[in-house]
Amino acid sequence: RSNAFEVLALDGVSTGILQFYTAQESADWLRAMSTNINDLTLQNMKMANKCCSPSDQVIHMGWVNERLEGIDSSQLYKFKFLALKGSSFYIFSTPPVSTLDWVRAEKIYNLCEVLFKIHKLWLADDCWLQANLYLGIHQDFDLEDQRPYCFSVMVGHGKSHYFNVELGSELAVWEKSFQRAIFLEVQRTGSKTYMCSWQGDSLCFTVDFALGFTCFDSKTKNVLWRFKFSQLKGSSDDGKTRVKLLFQNLDTKQIETK
Repeated sequence: RSNAFEVLALDGVSTGILQFYTAQESADWLRAMSTNINDLTLQNMKMANKCCSPSDQVIHMGWVNERLEGIDSSQLYKFKFLALKGSSFYIFSTPPVSTLDWVRAEKIYNLCEVLFKIHKLWLADDCWLQANLYLGIHQDFDLEDQRPYCFSVMVGHGKSHYFNVELGSELAVWEKSFQRAIFLEVQRTGSKTYMCSWQGDSLCFTVDFALGFTCFDSKTKNVLWRFKFSQLKGSSDDGKTRVKLLFQNLDTKQIETK
């Protein structure tokens, strides 16, 4: 119902369904409460950041709904508390209060290895263009979910977490926060090296965020091949262990498969 909402406390106590005369009244109250919650969350972030090093600051955190797949394939939702802090993306069942709570998160992912995507936003027709330009979103019609303000975070091996928030303004903040957090972590990291096999040999594969891709022998350190990001023309994977990269040779202009 567009003219009703429910408020849940951290201990599970509920106000019950609060119903208003109009959808506008409900929306006004929801925005006011969201602003209050966000202001208090910001205060907690500032307090937490006083005890954190510059490279481990909290960029953003807040409540979302996570979509869970039920046994009967029906879509279930559960409240989660997300945080972007330092090099990591955290998923909690309850907000972190102490320093120890941060290592007790349900899930922790490295920000260099996640992909944020806005899925869709249900709006009136006259608002769609403005929102599309502001958020840069692409509506997905293949999702059965009918909730508004949805986004996902792909975390590797084809696995994704699907979330939704109550307001479009919250969705915009999450998008900008993920962009900032990932950008800062990429700058700090510089490069990442992975063990891999290529043509039957055990090698090291390095992604240097400034220079590009390098594959070298793990024992001799001899470079087997190196390409810039501008030379990458395509990529694919099997969702498990194999990655295929298509590079354009600058001399021959031919595509090389690695």
